[in-house]
Amino acid sequence: MARTARRSRTGTVAVAGLAVALMASVAACGADAGDDREPEHRAFALEGRTLTVDSDDSALDLVAADVDEVEVTRWFEGRVVVGGDPRVTWEMKDDRLKLRLKCSGIVADCSARHRIEVPRGVAVVVEDGDGSVSAKGFTRSLKIRTADGPVRVSDSSGPLEMHSDDGSVHALGVESRSVRASTQDGSVKLELGAVPDLVDSRSDDGSITIGLPREASYRVTTGSDDGSVAVSVPRDSGSTHVVNAHTEDGSVTVRNAG
Repeated sequence: MARTARRSRTGTVAVAGLAVALMASVAACGADAGDDREPEHRAFALEGRTLTVDSDDSALDLVAADVDEVEVTRWFEGRVVVGGDPRVTWEMKDDRLKLRLKCSGIVADCSARHRIEVPRGVAVVVEDGDGSVSAKGFTRSLKIRTADGPVRVSDSSGPLEMHSDDGSVHALGVESRSVRASTQDGSVKLELGAVPDLVDSRSDDGSITIGLPREASYRVTTGSDDGSVAVSVPRDSGSTHVVNAHTEDGSVTVRNAG
């Protein structure tokens, strides 16, 4: 009996050691969707004028383009040593593009990225569970929310809303009249190319920097519980151009763009 027990313990230790070695090997390599040399492509018809992108775990690159349908390119790399085969799925229903990544097991490592080309003149709502989001070229309403990852928007002019639970939020070269940007953990940086009617920015833990056109004066409200505040734009308490910038921990800078 003692000999059998020793063999059992030896086998358990060996399996555990192998699992640790496999986990270390997978972690060292790190799956990267950029390594996918044969990305998949698919087009989805859009019935209305608003697209909702519902993703659980993927980096997303959205761009307004001269297309008739929603054109999606998908890069995926994944490996599961102990568990089911990894896979990604996509489907469109009621103008909601649903992107899902299945990657689970004792030793699992997966990475996905989607480039989404959207017909011009379409409003977009993005709901991303885990991953970075970038968007470019939109003239209609753009609303982006991600639980974990940075948000980047450029060359857009429609009403803009951006939020990240854990990541920076940046909008560069946008001409949106209404901009709302918030993050629980990260910086906020806004560079506006047109005089806005409203800028509302908040961060629980991070700095806020806002660049505004010189052509106007602004009604500015700022605050930082722990950090410096610097406002160098022309101020007017009666201005219709309202700018709010508040952070609990970090500096606040409101200056002229350029």
